[in-house]
Amino acid sequence: MLAALLISSLSAFATDAIDIKTSHHSARELQEKLELEQLLKKYDVSKYTFTHTVVIEERAMNHAFPVLTLNVHFLGSDDELLSSFLHEQLHWYLAQHRFAMEDAVRQLKAMYPRAPVGLPEGADTEYSTYGHLIDCYLEIQADRELMGRERTDRVIKNKPWYTWIYKTILQDEDRIAALVKAERLELN
Repeated sequence: MLAALLISSLSAFATDAIDIKTSHHSARELQEKLELEQLLKKYDVSKYTFTHTVVIEERAMNHAFPVLTLNVHFLGSDDELLSSFLHEQLHWYLAQHRFAMEDAVRQLKAMYPRAPVGLPEGADTEYSTYGHLIDCYLEIQADRELMGRERTDRVIKNKPWYTWIYKTILQDEDRIAALVKAERLELN
């Protein structure tokens, strides 16, 4: 009984620690806010929480900086919303490990000299495409930990952007995992 209460309290703490705001207070933004709040009660994301402010903005592109912002693209899809939330949180984690990220990006450029730039295959810059190989790798690991391999596979398969990045990670997962480990970018 005490253990269950403690676990429940920890989950509630993780949710309380994240301030979710809506940009325009539209019905879709408010619904996404509610869905994200419910997900944060259901899953212990404390290991993956690096910023505690989230804005839901209906017409925005998801982004991590300066404030983690999610659009309503995945409204009604808990797994995809959770994955997007984790993806943007992980950008904050990697920003705290700038030198290791720079080393990893240099190595990734050598491994994949012709990485695409621009959606849907890559990110908006060359550096961002290589950086997303790390961020998306960590996202996949977090997704698997929280929702299992089968649901994660479905989420990643349905991503409409970063298609080359996700495909490359899945094809060369051991190689990218080794690089992440060597650069000490793993989350423990």
